[in-house]
Amino acid sequence: MADPFIQRDVAFPKLNAAQIARLIPFGKERSAVAGEVLFDQGDSARGVFVLIEGSIEIVNPTCEGEVIVTVHNGGEFTGEVDVLSGRRSLVRGRARTDCKLIEITPDNLRRIVQTDSELSEIFLRAFLLRRTHLIAHTTGDVLLVGSSHSADTLRLKGFLTRNGHPHAYIDVDRDGGVQELLDHFAIRLEDVPVLICRGKKVLRNPSNAEAADCLGFNAPFVAGAIHDLIVVGAGPAGLAAAVYGASEGLDVLVLEGNAPGGQAGSSSRIENYLGFPTGISGQDLAGRAFIQAEKFGANVAIAQVATRLNCEGKPFTVECADGGSVQGRTILVATGAAYRKLPLENLAGFEGNGVYYGATAVEAQLCSGEEIVVVGGGNSAGQAAVFLSGRVKHVHMLVRAAGLADSMSRYLIRRIEESPTITLRTHTSIVALEGNGRLERLTWHNAETGITETREIRHLFSMTGASPNTAWLQGCLLLDDKLFVKTGTDLTPEEVAAAHWPLRRAPYLFEASWPGVFAVGDVRSASVKRVASAVGEGSVAVQLIHKVLAE
Repeated sequence: MADPFIQRDVAFPKLNAAQIARLIPFGKERSAVAGEVLFDQGDSARGVFVLIEGSIEIVNPTCEGEVIVTVHNGGEFTGEVDVLSGRRSLVRGRARTDCKLIEITPDNLRRIVQTDSELSEIFLRAFLLRRTHLIAHTTGDVLLVGSSHSADTLRLKGFLTRNGHPHAYIDVDRDGGVQELLDHFAIRLEDVPVLICRGKKVLRNPSNAEAADCLGFNAPFVAGAIHDLIVVGAGPAGLAAAVYGASEGLDVLVLEGNAPGGQAGSSSRIENYLGFPTGISGQDLAGRAFIQAEKFGANVAIAQVATRLNCEGKPFTVECADGGSVQGRTILVATGAAYRKLPLENLAGFEGNGVYYGATAVEAQLCSGEEIVVVGGGNSAGQAAVFLSGRVKHVHMLVRAAGLADSMSRYLIRRIEESPTITLRTHTSIVALEGNGRLERLTWHNAETGITETREIRHLFSMTGASPNTAWLQGCLLLDDKLFVKTGTDLTPEEVAAAHWPLRRAPYLFEASWPGVFAVGDVRSASVKRVASAVGEGSVAVQLIHKVLAE
């Protein structure tokens, strides 16, 4: 892909006099002397600097010294997407010469992008392009020391990548000289993977929540705050609700257990989503929606896993895995669904070590040039097979059905049929996995022919069915026989009565069996499992949430 910084006038636009004049009421005029550090790597809650006179250099501090990212001149402005999200800066900004500046705080920047459409487009487009460049060309402030044979290494690489955080990676199995680094930080091989933040803090096999805390992903919760809306899950449905809710003035808090995008965020390319004729990756779509939500003031908390919903009193309380809790007047359940796991006793031992549930560039790097298996007949499995077919030796696609017509979009079926590197195996399922510590071979069985085959294949992508993420509700809401949340007219009068529904009105569309709690997207019973449908449900639910808040 071409370097976006070739379009310097887009990534580093020069504001004209009229545009700068519109910014002055939102900022504070100040000066800086040559050599003065305006913001440093690791700083949070900083704004942007609009340069009137002079120049500012943006550098990436590394162990070998500073690397210049760019130099801002008159009319240009600093910043990228972490200014809106409140995350720590990945770079250092320093006055190269004596400067005259306008300093704009994050809150005032948010007011600008919400009220001035021209400046909003200029800032957001530049911020996105700059972030893309930082991911591709800098190491940020994180070093991950891991092993290609470690499931937790894959987990952390996926967490950093899907959250758009640049990082350097050292593989203890391949990179020479790594022992010196391990000795410097007193790291043993059994401690791997290790995350080193800003060259100082060392985390041995951290959880995603510990990594998020070290990297400053989240602002602390405000004690005693009662939010208008708590969205649990930042997939397409949850992010849509966050965008529409925050843009309409609601105080919105989003709790996301891993990374924005949910299951859709791991899709290599979505080609049938309206408005993107050439397709868009799930991560790019999620990243744009995440920026939109934060543009309008929604607070998105990453690696915050909801463990329990207390719906017995108002306001509602959501308890989190770290022991904390948050309160809201309404709740939107958008926790989605996970792929069902293969019914194999030793499956857990190979998860992350040959068995994967997403097909992103992170997983693709592990199986380049090898034969692989994709299990599943839905669109996600089809997208994975097509994406991986261009990076591996051969893809064996296994489905238990007689074909793909009943479960997959026609455009994907056509690509699979026409690809010389994909073999579709119908009536076929995995019956055994073998390996010492990681997957080394697998066995499949064809129910139609009765033939069983064992192949030396080390990578299996499992994308079968869907199991809703509803365990955290702990009996608070009525579920269907497959544990999806029942809502609206799918709730019978008898079920509503049995749930002790306290109001004279019936549940609204997407409202669950308790007033003020809604469910949208894949977690909802009878939902259409498509990204566009999830986005629509999330946006429509906000209109009904307004009604509940007005009651």
